[in-house]
Amino acid sequence: MAASVDTARAALDRVDPTRPVEALPLLREAQEHVIRAIDEAMAAAVTTEGTTIRTAGLLAGLTENAVGPRLARTRLLAAYRSESGRVTAAGVERARYDLEEGRHRTIAPDGQSAPLRFRARRTT
Repeated sequence: MAASVDTARAALDRVDPTRPVEALPLLREAQEHVIRAIDEAMAAAVTTEGTTIRTAGLLAGLTENAVGPRLARTRLLAAYRSESGRVTAAGVERARYDLEEGRHRTIAPDGQSAPLRFRARRTT
């Protein structure tokens, strides 16, 4: 999470508010890193601090249904996602148990973790 926050800060530091066209890609880069930091913070909150998925979503300004897929994109909980590509309460409980027992599994999130982007249907 710290690396994402630092990278977002660096992107924001390069933004020149008087040049909006040049600022947009940097703002987008910062946004992506902030989103990644939020996801990692939610994963840490539900596994190490005992927060519920619902509470983590509420604190992040998200609905409960939006949290599961985002948790599945994190290093901490990617190994505990269901077949549907989301982390459920059962996955969180298993991750907590594995952490307590010293058997926590980590895998790198797959390529599906990239945020959704707008793609124009037409070039006109």
